[in-house]
Amino acid sequence: MKNLSFVLLLFVFVACKQKPKPAGSVEETRTSGTVSMLVDESFSGVLADQIEVFKTDYPDTKFTIIEGNEQRIMPTFLNDSIRVIISSRMLTPEEDKIYRNRSIVPKTSRFAIDGIALITNKDNLDSNITVNEVVNILKGTSTSGKQLVFDNAYSSTLRYFKTLAGITTLPPKGIYTLQTNNDVIKYIAENKGSIGVVGVNWLIDNNKDMAGYLDRVKMMGVKNVKGKKGDDKFYQPIQANLINGIYPFLRNIYIINAEGRDGLGTGFATWLVSPRGQLIVLKSGLGPHKLSSRDFNFKNTN
Repeated sequence: MKNLSFVLLLFVFVACKQKPKPAGSVEETRTSGTVSMLVDESFSGVLADQIEVFKTDYPDTKFTIIEGNEQRIMPTFLNDSIRVIISSRMLTPEEDKIYRNRSIVPKTSRFAIDGIALITNKDNLDSNITVNEVVNILKGTSTSGKQLVFDNAYSSTLRYFKTLAGITTLPPKGIYTLQTNNDVIKYIAENKGSIGVVGVNWLIDNNKDMAGYLDRVKMMGVKNVKGKKGDDKFYQPIQANLINGIYPFLRNIYIINAEGRDGLGTGFATWLVSPRGQLIVLKSGLGPHKLSSRDFNFKNTN
């Protein structure tokens, strides 16, 4: 009798401790619940496509997306405000340690390959450039009179080229920064003497409002430095050249998940590298992380 009374008391205690779930709440799993994500604005298009299909497969999911340039969203990720980020770079050892000190191991997955396109005014006869020429402009040693125009001073695109040239500060001449990728496209459409620097994903997935400007620009061909892949001729950042790695200016797109639990962030990261997620990357015009065993045909747009 005493044992029965103890069991009943224990049952009442546990029942009181369990809080009822709010009405309409969804259980947090790999395919349900909510997740907040920081996104490098250069990759907003391809990510939107992925989320749209994912939500069709798994309707009990909600994504809160915070877009921004790389240098401004990374601190938000590191201070533990939001634990999932889409970026063109992996964490540095120091950044990785910040999370490991919280007993969380960040998981990084590459899910796509993006190219950085150089664009020029459609009326320009000169539509080719070498990697060496680009590096010389970045270092301030070029005598060509060409200038590079970037989206903004805090973007992942500009960081990529500073790393490529081995510089930490920009020269006083030859490099200009605006505010957005669309600003770059508009500027190049209206000015013949400059070269714009824009992610391929942004060019492919741009909205209809930019159609009039996109018709007035063209992608340049780029020749790599001697001894590296793509040093034999000038290549444009079409999809086939991204996949085979022959276009010189390539960058990876990563999802970094530091949720520290098996939730929606983990499920979405896994889905991005699944055959279904990779097919969406392929359809977006970018290079997938990996190709499945089936054969794909690519149209040559040269």
